[in-house]
Amino acid sequence: MGQYVLKRMICMVPVVLGVTLLVFLIMHLAPGNPAHLILGENASQEQIVQLEEQMGLNKPLTIQYFNYLTKLLRGDLGISYANGTSVTSEIMARFPYTLALTLVAAITSLILALPLGILAAVKQNTWVDNTSMIVSLIGISMPIFWLALMLILLFSLKLGWFPVYGANSWRSIVLPAISLGFMNMASISRTTRSSMVETLRQDYIRTAYAKGLSNRTIVMRHAFRNGMLPTITVIGLQIGEMLGGSVLTETVFAWPGVGRLMIQSISARDTPMVMGCIVLMTVCFSFVNLTVDLIYGAVDPRVRTMYR
Repeated sequence: MGQYVLKRMICMVPVVLGVTLLVFLIMHLAPGNPAHLILGENASQEQIVQLEEQMGLNKPLTIQYFNYLTKLLRGDLGISYANGTSVTSEIMARFPYTLALTLVAAITSLILALPLGILAAVKQNTWVDNTSMIVSLIGISMPIFWLALMLILLFSLKLGWFPVYGANSWRSIVLPAISLGFMNMASISRTTRSSMVETLRQDYIRTAYAKGLSNRTIVMRHAFRNGMLPTITVIGLQIGEMLGGSVLTETVFAWPGVGRLMIQSISARDTPMVMGCIVLMTVCFSFVNLTVDLIYGAVDPRVRTMYR
């Protein structure tokens, strides 16, 4: 198991390098001049040229990328073009908000998704199954930003229960977490239902019924645990997507997280800040996938045997 974890962590290196190279090229091929955006429209050409030389923007792209990688390997994400602050400190100040939003949204989606998926599988082809699948279909089809706006109109402007924007209290996270977690709830519940339906048709489940075990014991101890691997995979992917895909939610609710910071940095052509956000999200997504693989071994003994 230790060798497997080490191998996966080594494989993260080319993934991070590939992502940084792709984003670096996209940011530099996009129209616009960062120096011009920093100095403003009234800046002279001499001032722009001088700032480009100070920032190293007049060098070839290969040298710029090599210099960035050299700093990245030392743990330095660079200096922001927009405000001159450290990219690392700025991202670390925003990341706890994104992490808190992701965790609350993930817990919310799991609390709703797992019971819905299990009930739909146990009560297959009944009104419970049909209702849960309709709710899941609505969740998958509904855009996050539209749901966020509807929640704001109802619970903030109409009822006044929750604030419209910001992160001033625990109530501020309720609406962003619901809007971010509802779509993920739909995917998890559908996957749980599919894996549970397939597991409930296995021979050992019929043997358990023949032994006279209670329905709850059969469903939770035998069917649910053996059918959890696909659900765990989807949960891991959804958590990774929440960490990197909370951009719309944070923008609508003005949540001071990494996603909103990245949108603002893209608008300002702040390449070091965008690169720092992307690197952080890539590393987080890779660690989530590694954690999912380790959970496989804790849930299914067959996976532990394979690692040995």
